[in-house]
Amino acid sequence: MDEMLYDIGRKIKELRLKKNLTLKQVAKETGFSPALISQIENNNISPPIATLAKLSQFFNVKMGYFFEDEKEPVKYAVCLKGEGRQIDRVISKSGKKHGYSYAALAYDFPNKKMEPFLLKLDKELDDDESMYSHEGEEFLMVVRGKVVVAIENERIKLKEGDSIYFDSSAKHRVLNPHKEEAEVLAVILRE
Repeated sequence: MDEMLYDIGRKIKELRLKKNLTLKQVAKETGFSPALISQIENNNISPPIATLAKLSQFFNVKMGYFFEDEKEPVKYAVCLKGEGRQIDRVISKSGKKHGYSYAALAYDFPNKKMEPFLLKLDKELDDDESMYSHEGEEFLMVVRGKVVVAIENERIKLKEGDSIYFDSSAKHRVLNPHKEEAEVLAVILRE
């Protein structure tokens, strides 16, 4: 599915303009560069999940807001295999490709308390130079392959079926130093 259909960049720009803020003001408050925010707003790059979490916190919206269409409230949302809202072109703060993509899984359910994503990690992704933190808690479960979860100065090895729950205000990153791609279910709770 083409991420332009739900246009994360346009929604971020609308929120910024609604608050009468410049790119520099948003950058100063979030810790990101004005250039990075501009690239996101113009849909040149996609923000990593942690960046999206910080921007949603700054603009006081739930992360799901960026994936939702204008719809009536629902009691449940079904996401069939392969139909999540796919986000590619994930770029780090330094402008390097991050080596993963993600799909929003409950995009049809507005105002949710949890944000589930399916992360697809490229093989031999072992660069923890760009670690992130954001408000809330996070649950990760390895669906396929093996990964390493870097939290602060620790590296926790997980294999298929293993999971971890942590305070996401700690600097963290999911890595895949192995020769096969990996998939991880990530559920983020931001209050």
